[in-house]
Amino acid sequence: MPIKKFEDINQSEITPENVYLSRRNFIKSAVLLGSTVATGGLYRWLNQPPPVVPELAKIEDVAQPNETTNGFTVDETKTLYKDITSYNNYYEFGTDKYSPARLAGSLQTRPWTIEVGGLVQKPQTFGIEDLLRFAQEERVYRHRCVEGWSMVIPW
Repeated sequence: MPIKKFEDINQSEITPENVYLSRRNFIKSAVLLGSTVATGGLYRWLNQPPPVVPELAKIEDVAQPNETTNGFTVDETKTLYKDITSYNNYYEFGTDKYSPARLAGSLQTRPWTIEVGGLVQKPQTFGIEDLLRFAQEERVYRHRCVEGWSMVIPW
């Protein structure tokens, strides 16, 4: 294709300056819009809201701390239930503190068992139903972690 000289180019073939500049503005706007949408999506992905914790069934016949005289209580206010049940470090389900609570809902915990063995007189295996047959007692503890957080939690 031969290169035309300026004199050989028709005026109708030259893009007007205002159209040329508006194309640049369009490209700038498209890049700005795309980066805004990408930033918003990345922010929502990295900062997901904490999970909604369903109300769990209460265990019957639990002795409350004020009914006991064994001193397993603290004078501080208890940590909120949603914080106790959603802030954790189980990295099998995610790398932030709130992913495990959101993603572990499908985890099957039954039929899990606890085996007491080793240097004991009567080695046994217990299921959750066996453990719930024992007398239940609520104790309130303050947990202090080496990471710097602490919680007051009823057990």
